[in-house]
Amino acid sequence: MAQMVLAYITCESVKQAKVIGRHLLNKKLTGCVNIFPTMQPMFLWPPKSGKIDESKEVVLLVKTLKSRYKAVEKEVIKMHTFDTPCVLEIPVGRVAKKYFDWIKGEVK
Repeated sequence: MAQMVLAYITCESVKQAKVIGRHLLNKKLTGCVNIFPTMQPMFLWPPKSGKIDESKEVVLLVKTLKSRYKAVEKEVIKMHTFDTPCVLEIPVGRVAKKYFDWIKGEVK
């Protein structure tokens, strides 16, 4: 049985998020993406340096099926400019039937 998941992806800019989002839509790996244009992360970078980085990032939220998540991840990593892009799978516990039917109908 199909299961919906979200792919949570951080991008360096709205432009990059739109490029990745359009690519995933065109490949039918998602039926819908959301772009949150401003996020303030804090993270340790470079690795093992102990330095805290506070650059700006953009969140790209991709609605897809669990069976297609690995393909989404592969495409994002191939296109992304970050050395270590954040690409996370988030399980969806419940979703409205009409919405889920729409997503299932769009994702191939």
